[in-house]
Amino acid sequence: MQATGGRKKCTTHSFSWVDDGHFTITWASQRSGRQAKRYHQFCQAATRTKVAMSKATIAVIAAMSAGAGAAATAAVFSMRSEKKAEVTTTTTTVVATKGPAVPVPVPTSQVFSPNQAAAAAAAVPVPVPSPPAIPSAGASPATLVNPAGLFEYGFPGPVADLATRQALISSYDRRTKNPHWVVEHITPASLAQRDGDRKHSTFLEDPLIPEKFQAKLKDYFRSGYDRGHQVPAADCKWSQAAMDETFYLSNMCPQVGEGFNRDYWAHFEDFCRRLTARYPSVRIVTGPLYLPKRDPADNKWYVKYEVIGNPPNVAVPTHFYKVIFAEESTTAPGGAGHVALGAFVLPNAVIPNEKPLSDFEVPLEAVERAAGLEFASKLPVQRRKRLCAETSCSIVVKEYAERQKAFAKGGR
Repeated sequence: MQATGGRKKCTTHSFSWVDDGHFTITWASQRSGRQAKRYHQFCQAATRTKVAMSKATIAVIAAMSAGAGAAATAAVFSMRSEKKAEVTTTTTTVVATKGPAVPVPVPTSQVFSPNQAAAAAAAVPVPVPSPPAIPSAGASPATLVNPAGLFEYGFPGPVADLATRQALISSYDRRTKNPHWVVEHITPASLAQRDGDRKHSTFLEDPLIPEKFQAKLKDYFRSGYDRGHQVPAADCKWSQAAMDETFYLSNMCPQVGEGFNRDYWAHFEDFCRRLTARYPSVRIVTGPLYLPKRDPADNKWYVKYEVIGNPPNVAVPTHFYKVIFAEESTTAPGGAGHVALGAFVLPNAVIPNEKPLSDFEVPLEAVERAAGLEFASKLPVQRRKRLCAETSCSIVVKEYAERQKAFAKGGR
């Protein structure tokens, strides 16, 4: 909302997918019919209460046809006059791999903060939020009931299994049997070192996940989907042990093979590696999304996804995201260097190689709202740059003859 010559003019904007899958911003100041009436009422209410639009909170609800690759998305905006504190109820389990840690190769000129050095040099649990305090089981004299007494038998959760490994850090979703997110760090030096070979790696069920919540190798058998790496093995050639860690199923999601995992997604991963030619440090977080699709029969939105396995066990994501932090300097005092930030959402579907990568660029807040996560709460706005404004966000299509041989053996 903005003031113009003593009058209040109400404008809004929305993010949407058009038919070719491009994420666009549409500005609108007029509506028709019922929408116009609601829009007018909204503007009047906002004017009376003198609420200024300080920030649009975006909730992306998207869908893309796996067959045609067409997309249709709606965005929901909410007005907030103040930000209220949220109560986190998720508990976390931190696990770390055993055995000696192998440090990630980095440029000799790179300077780490204490937290960065710990994460890169050793398999030590990273700081994570403490589990919420479980209410006391003792009944209050002022009440006749005591719901907290249930916790004497155990706390139900939810639980996020956090694992710190040499190659990656991950948060595992026990409900979908997929990761919430997986974080990696690549540098020119780490990509230049080639001590790992994927022919020595094997897909494995993650022993750090409780057995009843594990994704199983048999779930993927004849499912029609690839075991799609979230942190690619090609990013971890600096150590055989690091590469092996990328083959745990906790780093996998079911992905469409031909036309996506073996093609466009692989080119996207290559784009991330090529960023190290310009940036000395690139940090990437990758994960699945489960986005709604509009049903033309009743014009309502539904979340619908396949579940593979027998019995059904592993959810098939509708989309995948990557959030990229390309750090311009690793030696800036106090870690005050600029960071080129890019957020992308791709459908788990066949994507033509001719499709521009920039078409899948989205606002960071769109990914956060869709995933229920926050990625850059401690990165000041003044340090941020838009990645696709700083460098060309485009894929390079290569002939992956050797890659195709690997796929013939199953998965990436």
